[in-house]
Amino acid sequence: MARVHREAHLIDRIGWLRASVLGANDGIVSTASLIMGVASAGADQSSILLTGAAGLVAGAMSMAAGEYVSVSSQADSEQADMARERQELATDSAAEREELIGIYQKRGLDRALAEQVADQLTARDAFGAHLRDELGIAEHTIARPIQASLASAASFSVGAALPLLMVVLFSGTALTIAVALASIAFLALLGGLGAKLGGASVVRAIARVTFWGAFAMAATAGIGSLFGTTVS
Repeated sequence: MARVHREAHLIDRIGWLRASVLGANDGIVSTASLIMGVASAGADQSSILLTGAAGLVAGAMSMAAGEYVSVSSQADSEQADMARERQELATDSAAEREELIGIYQKRGLDRALAEQVADQLTARDAFGAHLRDELGIAEHTIARPIQASLASAASFSVGAALPLLMVVLFSGTALTIAVALASIAFLALLGGLGAKLGGASVVRAIARVTFWGAFAMAATAGIGSLFGTTVS
C-alpha cells in the first residue's frame, strides 16, 4: 500500500513568527542596552532595575501598538480588495472568468484547459478562487492584527525580562558583564530558534543578531560612560 506523503510547510507560521522574533529580539537588545547605559553612567542597582522595568513596560506597549497599527493597515487593504472582488463577481462575472482564464494561461495551461479549470473552480467557490489566484490572499497569510500585537508584546516582555534578571542576580562591575554575556547568549539562542522554525540558515541568523545586539549594547555603554550621568 502506498505511503501517504505529508509535507510540513513553514509559510503558515510567518505572521506570528515574525512578530515573536522581532519582539523578543527588541526586548533583549533595547532593555540590555538601556541597563548597560544607565549602569555605565554610575546609577545604583535600584535605579537600574527601575529603569529596566520601565523600559520593559513601555517597550511592550509600544511594540503591541505598532504591530497592531501596521498589521491593521494590511488587513484594511485586504478587506478593501476582497469587497471590490465580491462586487466585481456580482456585476461582471464574465470578465472575472476571463481574468482567471488568463491567469491560468500565463501559468502554462492551454486555453481549453484554462477554461475548464476556471469553470470548475468558479462552480465550487468563485470568491475563493479569485482570492487565491488573482489577489494572492490565502487563509494562512491573511493579516491578523490582534494575534500579531499580542505575540509582539508577549515576546518583547519575555526578552526584556532576561537582562532584568541579571540585575537582580548581580551587582557592581559584575552586573554589566553578566547583562552583556547573558544578552548575547539569549540573542544567539533566539536567532537560532527563529531560523530553525523558519527554515533559514541558523549560523547566519545567530551571527546577525549577536553582532547588532553587541553593537547596540557597546554604543549605549559608551554613551553612559562618556556622560557619566547618575540616574536618581
